[in-house]
Amino acid sequence: NTDGTCTANITNNLSNRNKVINGEMLCAQRGTSFSPSASDQIYTLDRFQHVATSGAAFDATVTQDSSAPVGFSKSYKVTPDATNTPTGGGNAVIRYKIEGQDLQDLAYGTSSAKPLTISFYAKTGSENSGDQYTLCLFYFRADGTGKTVSVAFTPTSTYQRFSFEFAGDTDATYGIRNSIDMGISIQWVLASGPDDIKAAMPTWTVDGTFFRGVTGQSNFLDNTNNEFYLTGVQLEVGSVATDFEHRSFGQELALCQRYFQKIACSQMYMLLIRTSDNQHRLILNHPVTMRTTPTGTMTSGNQDGGGSITVEAVTDDTIKFRQGGTGSGNAPSISEYTVNAEL
Repeated sequence: NTDGTCTANITNNLSNRNKVINGEMLCAQRGTSFSPSASDQIYTLDRFQHVATSGAAFDATVTQDSSAPVGFSKSYKVTPDATNTPTGGGNAVIRYKIEGQDLQDLAYGTSSAKPLTISFYAKTGSENSGDQYTLCLFYFRADGTGKTVSVAFTPTSTYQRFSFEFAGDTDATYGIRNSIDMGISIQWVLASGPDDIKAAMPTWTVDGTFFRGVTGQSNFLDNTNNEFYLTGVQLEVGSVATDFEHRSFGQELALCQRYFQKIACSQMYMLLIRTSDNQHRLILNHPVTMRTTPTGTMTSGNQDGGGSITVEAVTDDTIKFRQGGTGSGNAPSISEYTVNAEL
């Protein structure tokens, strides 16, 4: 202020506004290169999922790529490894899921329902520059039914920032379910069978939770030289696409670890301790409390004598390993394990 005092602007709180984790593709706990087969539905770069549905063969290579717009360093890149023409309701999709409890500020199902804005950077290879793809969202209501919106977008071989606003849903029947389960799912539909292509739905429509291509949808799978790059994904409350919210790598990793953790202990092996019942056991705390009880798997370690090391118990906070028998030679140890609580 001109009088030397300072007044905080509490109406423009821009921190913690992006509801998408790892939107700039920094974290890659599972690896930086993937080769999903034709029918796979697998997580690749943290929180982002490669999806093929029945009727589409999405055989592809997915990588964490260094091609990125100014201000970014990484992107999600996918290219087909084989051509395919989806039939029926087949779809080739990149998907991202958000917990319902993190979306209650949208106030869906009330007269105060707020708009949401989703923005992202995308480009293609030269072969598919100017092809049309679809952004499709659906939200899950308290009764398990869903509503959908869909719009077309046309990327080129140069990065563009796309931004779409969707009005809040005031339908008082149900709001977004308030739980740790999926509340909103975001899809970039790259290919779609004829049964799932229809006119754009720019307002929330009761349409189930089906992937939708918009009329004019191109087929990303028609050429193995096609490429699609994605980064800077942001979903926020309001009708304006603000500048992308960059978080530190450490912040993004901790947020990702709520859903998936790959713990490498190669520099200091975790030794199992022999207990009074002649069993080897070890309990470890997760670095971050997970969304729900995860599945746990030991992926690397020394199982010297006494049989294989198994996961005896796992909670959202801890994992417990066990190996029966006395063993011989070196003590059994764990050098790497994963825990998975993805949506």
